[in-house]
Amino acid sequence: MSDDNKETAGSQGPRGEGEPRERVIGTPSPARDKALLAEDDISAPAGSGEQLDEQSARRAERTVALLFLLAFAASVAFIAYYIGWSGRNGGMHGILRAQESNFWLGGTMAAAFLLLAAGVTIWVRRLMTSKPITQERHELTTDAETRAAFTQDFLEGAADSGLTKRPLLRRTLLLAAAPLGLAPLVLLRDLGPLPEKRLRHTHWGEAVEKAKAEGKKGVRLVVDGTHKPLRVSDFATPGSMITVLPEGMEEDVPEHDVLTETAKAVTILINVPESQFKPAEGRENWHVNGIVAYSKVCTHVGCPAALYEQTTHHILCPCHQSTFDATDAAKVIFGPAARPLPQLPLSVEDGYLVATSDFPEPIGPSFWERG
Repeated sequence: MSDDNKETAGSQGPRGEGEPRERVIGTPSPARDKALLAEDDISAPAGSGEQLDEQSARRAERTVALLFLLAFAASVAFIAYYIGWSGRNGGMHGILRAQESNFWLGGTMAAAFLLLAAGVTIWVRRLMTSKPITQERHELTTDAETRAAFTQDFLEGAADSGLTKRPLLRRTLLLAAAPLGLAPLVLLRDLGPLPEKRLRHTHWGEAVEKAKAEGKKGVRLVVDGTHKPLRVSDFATPGSMITVLPEGMEEDVPEHDVLTETAKAVTILINVPESQFKPAEGRENWHVNGIVAYSKVCTHVGCPAALYEQTTHHILCPCHQSTFDATDAAKVIFGPAARPLPQLPLSVEDGYLVATSDFPEPIGPSFWERG
């Protein structure tokens, strides 16, 4: 900002040559340039039927046409990138590919809209001669007569209700309404207590410890619903999926906790072709000839990941379409889930499939104390 128009309380003496001009408060500004628009107004004349300067109008027309053509090119670039380039090499997965697609899709779309807006603006300013339209706006405040009528009605209603004449009713009404106002504060109690370590383990861990105390290798897997122990030979067909639980769960868990522990321990057993299975490092012996077990609880918001596609070996959660690769440690390949499905270590004992320990990490979605 220039100092030429600096406001002061008043000049204290004569102004020397080259000194900045001072403005006394309350006097008009000495600035020379007061208009925001250029002196040479190139806008179209107002009023329907007014004649345009044909030479100026042709220049504006060519400018607008050029902007529209550039907008068309930006739109075509958007479509071409989306259809022909964004899906290359497996699609828009990964941070770098997402950044690239955001840059090109967002940039071309923004350019198309900006060029269109610029063209329309020049068209309206330079080529349209329609007269300005004035919209009338009425006073929004209520007049004195209406306010007086409302006050009269309110006082009459209060008198008719007896609210002012009967203090007992007024006080008991306030007493009855007060707890309702405090009710939202009571709901804050649901923020605690914290789950601590209760969500870190499932009943698989207790069942395995019990089996090992009896000299066994692990706890047998039983089919959900029939509670029948599962042999390797019973599940030898690749492409199969079944839901399993630890054996003896209903006998070992208190009746009121059976549903809760079942919801945590529910596991899907999948037979993928052993030649396609890629065990995670350190988990090479956690499967039996391609038979692998994962938690059925989705790591997004806890829905049952209960759909399995045999041809692609993908596990799908139907709630939000999180997709996991059964051949690659149930890693996330699509959707909002952030973590793979936890894997249950398997082995064989007397021909039966057994679990040799609990899940190595908490099942289900993230929580505060997950760590």
